[in-house]
Amino acid sequence: MPAMLILLSAVPVVAGAVRLTELTGGAEITPENARFFAVPLPVVLHIVSVSVYSVLGAFQFAPGFRRRRPGWHRAAGRVLVPSGLVAALTGLWMTVFYPYPVGGSDLLSGIRLVFGTAMALAIVLGFAAIRRRDVVRHRAWMIRGYAIGLGAGTQVLTHLPWVLVFGAPGEVATALLMAAGWVINVAVAEWAVRRRPAVRAVRLGS
Repeated sequence: MPAMLILLSAVPVVAGAVRLTELTGGAEITPENARFFAVPLPVVLHIVSVSVYSVLGAFQFAPGFRRRRPGWHRAAGRVLVPSGLVAALTGLWMTVFYPYPVGGSDLLSGIRLVFGTAMALAIVLGFAAIRRRDVVRHRAWMIRGYAIGLGAGTQVLTHLPWVLVFGAPGEVATALLMAAGWVINVAVAEWAVRRRPAVRAVRLGS
C-alpha cells in the first residue's frame, strides 16, 4: 500500500520539484508561471508541504511497519497534521489570490475551494478525534484528508485518457476532470473507512 500511494504521489511531487527549480534557478518568466514569480512563498510552501504530506503519509498505511515501530505513527502524525494544513490552506490562498492559469475558470476555482476546505476540515476533525482518544473517528477523518491531498496524482489519470482521445480539454472539461480525481479518491477513502463492520468507537485507555 505505501508503495502504491508513493507512486500515485510521484507525478505531483516531481512536478513540484520542477516548479521549485524554476523559481530558484532563474527560469524564463512566462504567462503560465508569472504568478508564481510574483508571489513565490505560497507555492513554495504548498509544494514542500504536499510532498512531505503525501510521501510521509503513505507509511501510515503500513500496519506491519507500525507494529515494528510503535512510536512511528504518533511521531509522523506530529509532522503530517501541520503539513496537511499548510498544503490545504496555501492551496486555498492560491485559488483565491493567484490569477487564473490556462484552463482555469470560476467553476474550477469553486471546486478547488470545496475540496481544499474539506481537506483542512478533515485534518482538524481527525486531530480533534485523537485528542479525545477516539481512534476510529481519527482514522476515518485522516484517511479522508489524505485522499483529498492525493487528488493531484489521480487527476493525472483522469486527464490522460481525455488528452489521448480528444486533445487538450477546455475550461469546463478541465474542471470536471479535476473534480473527478478528487471524487474518485474520496470514494475510495469512504470504501476504506466503511469496509469493516461498524464498531463502537475505540478509546485509548478504556
